[in-house]
Amino acid sequence: MKTKGSLLWVLDHTKTSFGRRRLKKWVTQPLLKSSEINARLDAVSEILLSESSVFGQIQTLLCKLPDLQRGLCSVFHKKCSTQEFFLIVSTLSRLDLEIQAFVPVIHSHVRSPLLKNALLEIPDLLSPVKQYLKILNEEAAKTGDKTQLFKDLTDFPVIRKKKEEIQDVLSKIQLHLLDIRKQIKNPSAEYVTVSGQEFLIEVKNSHKSSVPSDWVMVSSTKAVSRFHSPFITENYRLLNQLREQLVLGCSAEWLRFLDHFSEHYHPVSKAICHLATVDCLFSLAQVAKQGDYCRPTVQDNRREIIIKNGRHPVIDVLLGEQDQYVPNTTSLSGDGERVMIITGPNMGGKSSYIKQVALITAMAQIGSFVPAEEATIGIVDGIFTRMGAADNIYKGRSTFMEELTDTAEIIRKATSRSLVILDELGRGTSTHDGIAIAYATLEHFIRDVEALTLFVTHYPSVCELQRLYPDTVGNYHMAFLVNEEETGQQQGMEENPEFITFLYQITKGVSARSYGLNVAKLADIPQEILKKAAHKSKELERIVNMKRSEQQ
Repeated sequence: MKTKGSLLWVLDHTKTSFGRRRLKKWVTQPLLKSSEINARLDAVSEILLSESSVFGQIQTLLCKLPDLQRGLCSVFHKKCSTQEFFLIVSTLSRLDLEIQAFVPVIHSHVRSPLLKNALLEIPDLLSPVKQYLKILNEEAAKTGDKTQLFKDLTDFPVIRKKKEEIQDVLSKIQLHLLDIRKQIKNPSAEYVTVSGQEFLIEVKNSHKSSVPSDWVMVSSTKAVSRFHSPFITENYRLLNQLREQLVLGCSAEWLRFLDHFSEHYHPVSKAICHLATVDCLFSLAQVAKQGDYCRPTVQDNRREIIIKNGRHPVIDVLLGEQDQYVPNTTSLSGDGERVMIITGPNMGGKSSYIKQVALITAMAQIGSFVPAEEATIGIVDGIFTRMGAADNIYKGRSTFMEELTDTAEIIRKATSRSLVILDELGRGTSTHDGIAIAYATLEHFIRDVEALTLFVTHYPSVCELQRLYPDTVGNYHMAFLVNEEETGQQQGMEENPEFITFLYQITKGVSARSYGLNVAKLADIPQEILKKAAHKSKELERIVNMKRSEQQ
């Protein structure tokens, strides 16, 4: 369940968090209209082929952007700090100015309507943001001091009134200092602040006798004592009350300010979505730069998937330069052969091949270039898959039950416009039941659903459906070579398991055997068990062949 190894991992070269989330949405919700798909493909082609420097400059803008989408959401729900708000608004304001500067170049150099409209709309959508930045005091916003946050208090009468009241009290306290100097006969006396206590009068202990009896001693040391006069005690309490009221008033005004900003949520959110779209298109252009990717031809009303020398996009990247993924061609058509029954040895590449077809189809409908020489995709309304083995024991469901539940869901939902890929249906039960279920299910898809279908099986009997539906069904296998065991000849009557070389090439015709013993050998099953298994395999084969010849 990690991103690595997924289609998203291959396609994701986004520079922003919100771009990454949008790309994930694109991957999980491919498009169903050729006009929308081609609009994306046109944009990707232009980024890929354009010689204008504007694309490089715009991509540089996207680098190192904070998560604007999450920040805007935090502002809307009034959960953001002043620091976060300042970061988001200053970034949006900067983007507005920078994209504004590109407008003439965008008009003259960008042709793709999707890219052009997205970029040109951003400055208008972001224009209301600047006024909020002008109101804020940057230093206070960065330190989180809401009492000093707003530069101009014209629109904040509550804060202005409270600050004036505080100033009045401070002025009175300051004037009172003249009386204090007379009372203690010290013309140079000043207020001191110690441990957060303000407006203290500090008197040397040797002069304590000059302090009036109604003064309150707040603290003392060996050398000095500190006092509040009755006037200060009363006004200091009033000052602290006013300061608390100011903090509460500022917090309330801050929330009101955020509410006011949130009135512009939709245009700002739309601008961020445009940036995310641009980021995704740059990401898809980066994918298209990889070797041997082509622009797919996407058609609305054709039921077909034609891929020339297609490759699995994920395995292709995982293998890298040192190993080449063997390309394969696919030709499925609603008017002709629309079902491929694929047999072949275990580990021969059957599952990779059918996944490759599904992934290339999905990529084409996302609006991405695809790993093939050529690709023509008739738009599918869904890709239905049933592969892998996983139980759900805590719900009392076996592997086979899970397999059939998934298959039932596909039977209910697939249409003639769908792509269905089924991998080894029926393997979780006895051979006869498994063959019967696989045969009946595939026949239902051929006759009733009429979807484009890739069906991987180890049951040769299922391949007989080609004789019943010769125009619709094709038998294929993953090509391989059978080598004699390195030891060469058989010793006595002993059988040795064959050794297989995989060619990973889709080829017409049926593979009668699955060469499971070859996988057992690759898995390092002990030699004596392999020999016993090979002997038993030949014995069972002889019995079946004898019964067949008796029936004939």
